Amino acid sequence: MNALVASSFTALIAVGLVLIFGVMGIVNFAHGELYMVGAYVVWFLYALQGWPFELAVPAAIVVVGALGMVMERLLFRPMRTNPLGGLIMSVGVLFILQVVTLDLGGGMGRAKHVTPAYRRVVTLFGTEAVTIPVQRLIVIVVAVALLGALWLLLHRTRTGWALRACAQDPDAAALQGISRNKFAMLAMALGAGLAGGAGGVMAPLIPVEPYMGGAVIVTTFIVIVVGGIGSLEGAALAAVVYTFFHTFVTTYLDGTIASILGLLIMMLVLVVKPTGLMGAAEKV
Repeated sequence: MNALVASSFTALIAVGLVLIFGVMGIVNFAHGELYMVGAYVVWFLYALQGWPFELAVPAAIVVVGALGMVMERLLFRPMRTNPLGGLIMSVGVLFILQVVTLDLGGGMGRAKHVTPAYRRVVTLFGTEAVTIPVQRLIVIVVAVALLGALWLLLHRTRTGWALRACAQDPDAAALQGISRNKFAMLAMALGAGLAGGAGGVMAPLIPVEPYMGGAVIVTTFIVIVVGGIGSLEGAALAAVVYTFFHTFVTTYLDGTIASILGLLIMMLVLVVKPTGLMGAAEKV
C-alpha cells in the first residue's frame, strides 16, 4: 500500500512534467519546487487559516497552475527557440522558489508538520494485519481522479486534441490555426497543477520544507526516462514499476541500495530499449 501511494503522487508529477516537455520542448528543473509550493499552500490554508482540506488541495492546484502560467509567459516563452536557455531559466526558478519559501515560511526552513485531515484507519482484506490510514487512501483517489480527468481532456475534447497536435508537430498545428502560445500556457498550467496537487495531498504525510522537491525531481526524471520521454502513459506505468521496486527493496534491504538498483534498472532499460518502455523514436 505504501508503494501504491508513492506511485500515485509520483505519477502525477511525472505526467505533468512530460506534458510540459511534450508541448513546450523545455526540461523544467523547477518542477519539484512546484510540488513543494503545492504542499506549502495546503500548509498555509489548511493548517494556519483553517480551510477544509477538501478546499485547500484544489486551491493548491489552482495557485500552482497559475504560477506555471506566469513562468511560461515571462520565462519560457522568450526561450522557446533556445532549449538550453529555458533549462537554465528553470534552474534559476528552482533556487528562487526555495529562497522565497525560506523567507516567507519563517523558522529558517524548519519543516512544517500538517495534521492529517482524516485520522481513521481502515482494515483491508478482512485482516488487521493490513491497515492503512484514510489520509493515504486520499492520495490514491486524488491521483486517479486527476489522471483520469487529464486522459479524458486529451482524448475526448477538441482542446486535448489541439494539445496533442502541438506536442506531435507544432508547425503543422500552427498551420491548422492552433495557437502555440495559448496551448503552451495551458500545458504549463496543467503540468504545474498536477505537481501542486501532488504536493497538496502529500502535505499531511511528510514534513513540508523548502528542499522537499529535490529528491522528488530525481525520481521523476528516472521515471520519465524509463517510461519513455514524451509518453504520458509510459510515465504513469514507469511510476508504478519504479516506486514498487524502490519501496520493496528499501523495506527488505536498504534505501541506498534501492536507489542504486533503480539507476541500474534505468541504464538497463536504455541499453535494451533506448526509447523507454513506451517511448517512440523521433522521425527524421
